[in-house]
Amino acid sequence: MKNAKPKTKTGTAPAPGRRSARPRSAYTPDEIREIFRRFSIQRPEPKGELEHVNPFTLVVAVALSAQATDAGVNKATRALFAVADTPEKMLALGEDRVRDYIKTIGLFRNKAKNVIALSRKLVDEFGGEVPRSREELVTLPGVGRKTANVVLSMAFGQATMAVDTHIFRIANRICLAPGKTPDEVEAQLMRIVPDDYLYHAHHWLILHGRYVCKARKPDCERCVIADICKSPEKSCDIPAPLVELPPQAVAAAQ
Repeated sequence: MKNAKPKTKTGTAPAPGRRSARPRSAYTPDEIREIFRRFSIQRPEPKGELEHVNPFTLVVAVALSAQATDAGVNKATRALFAVADTPEKMLALGEDRVRDYIKTIGLFRNKAKNVIALSRKLVDEFGGEVPRSREELVTLPGVGRKTANVVLSMAFGQATMAVDTHIFRIANRICLAPGKTPDEVEAQLMRIVPDDYLYHAHHWLILHGRYVCKARKPDCERCVIADICKSPEKSCDIPAPLVELPPQAVAAAQ
C-alpha cells in the first residue's frame, strides 16, 4: 500500500516530487460514444481534404501543410503532382523547380528542401516506397508524428489520431481530451474513443473544428452535439438536426 501524500494548500506549489493530476475527459463513456455516433451519421465516410494520388504524394502534401491551409496546399500541388508523383520524378525535378511550384505556401524554401531530401531518402533507403510504420516515417525529413499518423490512416488504413491544430483546440475547448501538448491529447483520445469509431475519429474532429467549432468563435447553432458539449464557451444547448451532409468535394486517393 502506498503512503498517503500530504495535500497541498490552495495556491501553493505541489510538494517536491509530486506530479500534477492529469486532466481527464469531462464525458462519460456513454456520452463519448454518443458524440461519435452523431458524427458518424453526419459524415459516414469522412475524408482528408489534402489532394493526393498515392502514398508518396500524400506524404508530400501533409508535410507541406504545416502552417498552411489544405486549400492553399492543394492549389500548389495540383500542378506539382501532375509532373512528379513519385520520389524519382521529384528528384529529377530538382529543388529549384519544386520551390517554384510551392512558392505560394508558407515556408516554401525549407519545405522544398525537405521534399527533395525525403524523396532522396525514400529512393536510397526504402526502394522508392513509403514505409508503413510510424518509426520509419518520422525519419523522413519534414515528417513528424502528426504527418506520420495521417499517412498511416489515409494511405494504409490504420486507426491513428493525427492531432492537428483543430483537434488540439477542440479536445481542450470542449473538455473531451484535455492536454498541454498534442502528444497528451493524442494519448487520451486513443484511450477514450470507442474502437469501432476510432478509424474515422480524427477526420470527424478535424472537420468539426474546421466548419463548426471554429477557432475564433464556435458556431454552436450548427453543432450536432450542442446538448452534450461541456465547453464553457458554448452559446447553445439545442443540437443541430442530425442529418447526413453532402459528400465532401475533395479528390479521392487512388
